[in-house]
Amino acid sequence: MDLNKMMRQLQQTQARMAELQEQLAARTLEATAGGGMVKVAVNGRNEVLSIRIDPQVVDPGDVEMLEDLVVAAVNEARQRVEEMTRAEMSRVAGGLGLPGMPGV
Repeated sequence: MDLNKMMRQLQQTQARMAELQEQLAARTLEATAGGGMVKVAVNGRNEVLSIRIDPQVVDPGDVEMLEDLVVAAVNEARQRVEEMTRAEMSRVAGGLGLPGMPGV
């Protein structure tokens, strides 16, 4: 492959990846814990947007369980963002065939 062609292709891919990052940042993903008793929404930047807690799970005598459910839901939501980002970036960068790029 000619070096100039490869550089153009790399620049195009970088531009597509930057655009994709903006699109991913606008997405919202939700995860739950405790059978849906705790719901967490995050955006594509892995920022927590909201946490909803079913009042039935609030037990002043067992705050630790509620804390564990919130942590579990946040971690699940963040993992979903990472998986979505990895899959989308792989789709864009995979065609380059460069070592170290996602999907290669």
